[in-house]
Parts: sequence; C-alpha cells; structure tokens
Amino acid sequence: MENIDVMVLRTLRDWRAAGKRALLATVVRTWGSSPRPVGSIMALAEDGSVVGSVSGGCIEDDLIYRHTRAYSGKEPGHQIPSGPPSFVKYGVTADEAHRFGLPCGGTLELLLEFDPDVESLQALVQALEQGRLMRRTVQLASGAVSLALAESPQELSVAGGALVNTFGPEYRMLLIGAGQLTEYLATMALFSGFAVTVCDPREEYRGSWSVAGARVVSDMPDDVVTAFHADRRSCVVALTHDPKLDDLALLEALKTDAFYVGAIGSRRNNEARHQRMIEHFDLTPADLQRLRGPIGIYIGSKTPAEIAVSIMAEILAVKNAVTLPRDMEVAAAKNLRAVQANDAGPVVCGVSGTR
Repeated sequence: MENIDVMVLRTLRDWRAAGKRALLATVVRTWGSSPRPVGSIMALAEDGSVVGSVSGGCIEDDLIYRHTRAYSGKEPGHQIPSGPPSFVKYGVTADEAHRFGLPCGGTLELLLEFDPDVESLQALVQALEQGRLMRRTVQLASGAVSLALAESPQELSVAGGALVNTFGPEYRMLLIGAGQLTEYLATMALFSGFAVTVCDPREEYRGSWSVAGARVVSDMPDDVVTAFHADRRSCVVALTHDPKLDDLALLEALKTDAFYVGAIGSRRNNEARHQRMIEHFDLTPADLQRLRGPIGIYIGSKTPAEIAVSIMAEILAVKNAVTLPRDMEVAAAKNLRAVQANDAGPVVCGVSGTR
C-alpha cells in the first residue's frame, strides 16, 4: 500500500479535476484519547465517497451525513458549503464522545477545507510522487494555499491565522536478500505503508519471489543502496547472512540518512560483522553505532513469520521515535536469558536445579 496521505491527496485532486465538489478534513487538535493523531487527513466527495480517516468511522459517518444529503436529493439543506475553512469539534461532551466512538471521553478538532484548489493539489501530489518533503500552508481567513519545500518533517501547527502541515513522500524499505523471511517482512512493510524494494543478485532466490507490490532488482546490493538514495524516511535491512552481500551494502547504508540500518544474525554474527567492518573498512565503533543487530524486539520468536513481526515492530518503533525498553532488545534479552539459564543449573526430569 502507498502512503495514505498521498492516496488521499491524489484522490481529492482527481475528484476536483473531474468537477466534483469535495472537502479536506484535517485533525488539528486532540484532547484525551483519540483514534487518529494530529495531522491525519480525510477527503469527502459530494457523492459521499471517502478516502482516508480522521476517526474510527463514526465521525466520517457524521461528516457524510452533514455534507452529502443535498447531492442525494434527500435533504437539500445539507451540502458541502463554500467559503473559507472552518473548525468543527467532536466529543465535547461525554454523550458525544460515546456517540462518535471516541475512547475515554476524548475530543478532537478538525479543520474542513471546502473545494480545495485543483492546481495546488496537483503541484503537491506531483512533488510527493517525486520524493520531496513539502510544507503546505492554509490561510484560515481565505483558504488560500501555498506550498514550499521542507527541510525536515514538522508537527502540524495552527498559529498566526494559518495551518501549516508537512507532507512527506512515502516511507521506503530496502531489503537485501529475497528469502522466506524477506517475503514475510516485505508483506508487513507493504501493508504498513512502505514502498518496498528487494535486492538479490542470486537467481535461485529471486526466481521464487511471490510478494506482489515489492520491486525486485538483481544488481549487487552496494550498488542498489547507492542508487536507492536513502533518506530519513528510508530503512535498509540486510537479511542474507552472507557477508559478501550484506557487508558492502551496510557500509553504503551507514553513509546515508536512513532512519534504520540493520542486519539479521545472532549476537556472535553481529560481533563478527562489526569486527570485519573495523578491520577491512577502517570503521570505528562509533561509526557502527547506527548499525542494529541482532535486529527485532525480543518476543521469543523462532519461525520466519514471527521473526519478521519482531523486526517490523522494531522498525516502526524507531520510525515513531519510541525508545524500546532494554528487556525487549534482542541482544540484551538473550544475554539475560542465558544468564538465568546458567544460574538455574541443569534440568533433571523437567525440574531445574539451582546453583
């Protein structure tokens, strides 16, 4: 699946280009628990078509009811209005929060933009499709929109009579190796909104690839990493266990701004990898601090599917700037488990002894 924001904006552009009236709803503020974070967007067409989400569904239903009844001919007074943007709050009272499915009495505020300009939407979508990070500013008094390149992602803000939101290109994942684990991880990344590229020069692995939606290339991994141009919305994961394929690719990935660079392998393999890169490529331990391994969070996984779950969970945590507890990190957890096993002593007839 592609980035949901790009999907919403592209669909909205197409509706407006076809002459349909439509609105763009943006979550601008939340209090308490909220189903969607600030910055989430949704587009609603005059015929009731919806793309994107600002809640768990009930608020979308209310917006559809309020703004599309005239189109259906049922209630001429209900239609998408014209004019400058307007704010609307949901869940102000406990009864409303319950009605709209907001947990724990949560409240959210939306900004509704009516009939956004198609030329501005086209320029924004085109920039995002070209991998650019864009800042979109909406003047609240008039609805006028301006676009500018952004140097880094910023939190949505409403100040000085304007709403400013940053839209970035979709997150990207480059996987080195096309084995079974990669298939599971690619599948999870795709439905998490990542664009996935899989690199493997080995025909015997590429030939059995079966995940639709992932781009598969056959060049050498280090060349692919260089051409990939990883940025702060990209991650690179080496999964072959083959130093001839993984090491050079990781070396190139560490030169980029990728938010996550990691490699599969045990603690011993990870230590050996670090040693090789220090001895053969003149890297220092400081240079390797960004290289993750063993990768994933510790969930006791053994099968490729569960290992993929643990890796995807760690990637999403890093993407979302969540610091994982040390007891969930694979290396630390396995070390602790080994110590506890040694302390417990040998197991006899299913009962462990103590030392």
